[in-house]
Amino acid sequence: MLNELRPAKGARKERRRVGRGPGSGHGKTAGRGHKGQKSIAGFSQMKGFEGGQMPLVRRLPKRGFTNKFRRQYTVINLDQLATLEPPEITLKTLVEKGLIKSEAELVKILGRGELKTPKVIHGHRFSQAAKKKIESCGGQIVLIGS
Repeated sequence: MLNELRPAKGARKERRRVGRGPGSGHGKTAGRGHKGQKSIAGFSQMKGFEGGQMPLVRRLPKRGFTNKFRRQYTVINLDQLATLEPPEITLKTLVEKGLIKSEAELVKILGRGELKTPKVIHGHRFSQAAKKKIESCGGQIVLIGS
């Protein structure tokens, strides 16, 4: 019966009510002990604090470089495009088929797989192998943004 449904035994646990008198076992100092930094109201500790020991993040050497001008391309191979029916494959087609998330993405076409039918393929970049395979089967490439 719906009115008899209950959570499994031990699934729900009552929260600890501190500072509610000596009979509760968590009265007076509310489990914080006497004195010291951690006993004071409003205490908060920095993430990664290791009790004064040099934190791990500062012990490790700095490495590498992040290029803030990097351009991230979504890679699509010819074998993925070969499964699509339309003769012209645009970014809109790729979004509809779920190969890319939005038309704002930069797309690079790579040459894995083969094309059986000639297709007009739109993309921001094409590998040399992809260009060769698309044009050899009678297809055409359309560079976007160049």
